[in-house]
Amino acid sequence: MRYRRSAAVSAAALLCLAGAAGIAQAQPESLYAPSAMVFSVAQGDDATAPTVLRATTVSCAPGAQGTHPDPKAACAALKSTGGTFDRLLSTPNPDRACPMHYAPVTVSAVGVWEGRRVAWDHTFANSCTMAATLNGNAVFAF
Repeated sequence: MRYRRSAAVSAAALLCLAGAAGIAQAQPESLYAPSAMVFSVAQGDDATAPTVLRATTVSCAPGAQGTHPDPKAACAALKSTGGTFDRLLSTPNPDRACPMHYAPVTVSAVGVWEGRRVAWDHTFANSCTMAATLNGNAVFAF
């Protein structure tokens, strides 16, 4: 009986030492794939060196949060794209007339969406065309 108790104590001590030495099983931090994005609206037609007018952040998993004014609506709109960010664009509103001057505006989305790296941008002829094409989309309503 004394032998069993000392063997059990020795086994417990060995397990404690193994844990202290850094032997542990890898555990995922979350059950959700990471989704954290930065959205920006910039003046210019070159996505690599534009003049950023405004930007915001959104993280959608496990809950909607970030600096975006309505992160829940932005996350819902992003989820509806199925990872295809071109689906954020719509046919321009036909009731909205825009001037024909060229003052390019580029919108971009950079980050991680559902565990995959994303770098998406789209350039519009001007801010009026951007507003008509985004048509009130929650993602770029900041």
